[in-house]
Amino acid sequence: MKKMIIALAAAVVSFNAAAGGNIASGEALVKKYSCAACHGADFNKPVDPSYPKLAGQHPDYLAHALTAYKRGDGANGRSNPIMGGQVKPLSNKDIVDIAAYLGSLPSTLATGHR
Repeated sequence: MKKMIIALAAAVVSFNAAAGGNIASGEALVKKYSCAACHGADFNKPVDPSYPKLAGQHPDYLAHALTAYKRGDGANGRSNPIMGGQVKPLSNKDIVDIAAYLGSLPSTLATGHR
């Protein structure tokens, strides 16, 4: 029984680590795909005000958004030719890693609560 509890605990820890993504890998990927070219060097000052600030966003939200861009038009997808092209080569792990990195960055986002 004790071995089963230890194995279950190890599986939960392993799942949580994988679900959180690899920040270092995410950093390498945003550099590789030149994400800062549109979203700004610190991901807080996009080059166009219609582009989102990515730094400090919730990683789950970022992963969901990137996955939706990868789906493209249709059910639960997002249509944007630039982002569609950017995310096309990304694996699910790449998406989670990118989301973890961007979510870890200091943010200028405001919640409106003071």
